[in-house]
Amino acid sequence: MKKPLIAFLVLAFGLSWAVALPVWLDGGLGSPLTTVAATLMMFTPTVGVLGAWALTRAPFRQWARETGLTLGDRKGRTGLYVLGTWIGVPLLIFAAAAVSVAAGLLTLDLDGLGLLRQVYESRGVPVPDDLGQVFALQFVLGVVAGPLLNAIPALGEEWGWRGWLLPRLVKAGGVLPGLLLSGAIWGLWHAPLTLLGYNYPRLGSWAALFFVGFCVLAGVLFGWLRLRTGSVWPAVVAHGSLNAVAANVLLLGDPAAPPNEVLVGITGLVGWALLAVVGAVLLRFAPPRPPVPPAPQEPAPTAEPAV
Repeated sequence: MKKPLIAFLVLAFGLSWAVALPVWLDGGLGSPLTTVAATLMMFTPTVGVLGAWALTRAPFRQWARETGLTLGDRKGRTGLYVLGTWIGVPLLIFAAAAVSVAAGLLTLDLDGLGLLRQVYESRGVPVPDDLGQVFALQFVLGVVAGPLLNAIPALGEEWGWRGWLLPRLVKAGGVLPGLLLSGAIWGLWHAPLTLLGYNYPRLGSWAALFFVGFCVLAGVLFGWLRLRTGSVWPAVVAHGSLNAVAANVLLLGDPAAPPNEVLVGITGLVGWALLAVVGAVLLRFAPPRPPVPPAPQEPAPTAEPAV
């Protein structure tokens, strides 16, 4: 296991730094290369999986099954998990925003949509007259189509973290340690961007450490989906939905009291609390099963030597 694991981590982490290097050299997150780099980074765990596969020389069909590319042993149930995740992740994001408002940590500007208006103006884009309708349409599109639109880059990450890495960590140390450790590794992998303040600009380089906490908690949910179904696809849907919806909700904030991303929303401390509660409930009442190791293949019979 050591050589494939080392190959996976070296490729995933090394390539993520290589992809993000132009952003560092071009002034940081204000660089026009940031979005491109962030997208390309999402494929580096897949390169790591392919590197590990090259060392194992396993048949690809067996490898695909072991790493969750199939729908698992019960395809119908996996489909239900995909549907539930498609609906559940936006609801969880909305709940985090609602709790943030109820706790007095988030002020909304639903009438003027001033924060959203500022985003348009900062990008030099004309502000639509019907800004509210445009936002509503974009939000619905993110909820409905976000997992599909983000499926390929989300798979680029999830095939590595939940598809390949998680089952090996669970096999080595147990379900909960495997879930927590895989989430921590996932969070640290973001360091090429989070050290620049990505996701938490007010924290500066401390964002790299803070984001690990979120990834550990979100990784429990994503990993639970993977282990419950034997498939990586529910986690892909969850990841794609999170990326499509989470940031848009905070655009409803009031520019006079901008949202503190450290506290509010699904990636803030309020979201951490919700993720922790949901994760604990799922692990308590619907515990995932550790992945069953593949049965060893019997060696092919050899022909008797001619005499």
